[in-house]
Amino acid sequence: MAQIRANDITIEYEDYGDVDAPPVLLIMGLGAQLVRWPIELVDDFVARGYRVIRFDNRDVGLSSKFDHAGTPNIVWTAMIQQFGRTPPIPYTLQDMAADAVGLMDALGIEAAHIVGASMGGMIAQLVAASWPERTLSLTSIMSTTGRSDCSRPTMRATAVLLRHPRSDDLEAIVAHGTLAANVVGGRFPMEDAFLAERIRSETLRNRHPAGFVRQMAAIIADGDRSQRLARITAPTLVIHGSDDPLVPVAGGRETARAIPGARLLEIDGMGHTLPPQILPRIVEAIDEHIGSAAGSRAMARAA
Repeated sequence: MAQIRANDITIEYEDYGDVDAPPVLLIMGLGAQLVRWPIELVDDFVARGYRVIRFDNRDVGLSSKFDHAGTPNIVWTAMIQQFGRTPPIPYTLQDMAADAVGLMDALGIEAAHIVGASMGGMIAQLVAASWPERTLSLTSIMSTTGRSDCSRPTMRATAVLLRHPRSDDLEAIVAHGTLAANVVGGRFPMEDAFLAERIRSETLRNRHPAGFVRQMAAIIADGDRSQRLARITAPTLVIHGSDDPLVPVAGGRETARAIPGARLLEIDGMGHTLPPQILPRIVEAIDEHIGSAAGSRAMARAA
C-alpha cells in the first residue's frame, strides 16, 4: 500500500508487476474500495506480463475525504438534473477522471489500458474521452452511458443500494452487504462466508457512507455521456452481464453503440459483481482486447 499526491488530493494505490510492463489501471465503482478488485484478477494480469495499478477513488477507502463539502440531497440533485440544470455538487465524475490521470502523472505513466467497473466504468469512459493520448485501450465493465432509459435498476436492487446500516454495527453492515451482493449477483452466487469475510475486512479498512452519497450525486449530475462517448478513439471492450439488476444489460449495449468501433461481450448469468467463477473469462477477454489494440497501433505506425 502507498499514497501519493495527485490532482490536489491524496490517493491510496497499490502497484503490482514490473514497472516497465504495459500498465493496466483499474478503477472501481460506487463506494467501493480498491480491494473490491479481486486479488486473483490482479495476479492473473501480472502473470500475463502487465503492470497493474488499483486505487481508492476520492471519498472512499484511504484516499482523501470531502466531508468539508457537505452531503448533497440525492433526491434534490436528481430533480435539478432532470430539469436540465447543473446540480450543486461537491465534485464531478470528470474530477474523478482527472484523479486517475493525475495518479498516472505521479507514477510516470504516459498512457495505460484503462479498465473500470460500474461507476469506475463511467470514470474510465471519461478518461478515454477527455485524455485520448493517455488511453491505450478502454474496458468498460457493467457500466452505462448515463442515459436514463437504459440505466434503471430494479426496485429491489435500488432498495438494497440505498439502505445503509448504522456505522457502528459491524455485524449489521456485514449482514446487509452479504444480502446486497446476493441481490445483485446474478446467477453466480458467492458463498455467504466468503462475502461476510470480504465485507468485514473492507469495513475495518474503511467505511465512509457520506462519500458514497457524494459519489452518487456525481453520477446523477453527470447525466447522459453519449455525445462525449462518441469522441472516444481508443479500442474499446464493453463487458456486461445478462442478469445485472443494478445496471441492466441495456446499459452495456447502449455503451457499445455509443463508442465508435466498440465490441460488446455479454456474459450469460453475470450480475453486478465480479465472482470467482467468471474472473478467468474476464481477464482473458481483456488480455485479448489489449493484444488486439497493441496490434492495431503497431500496424498504424507501420503504415
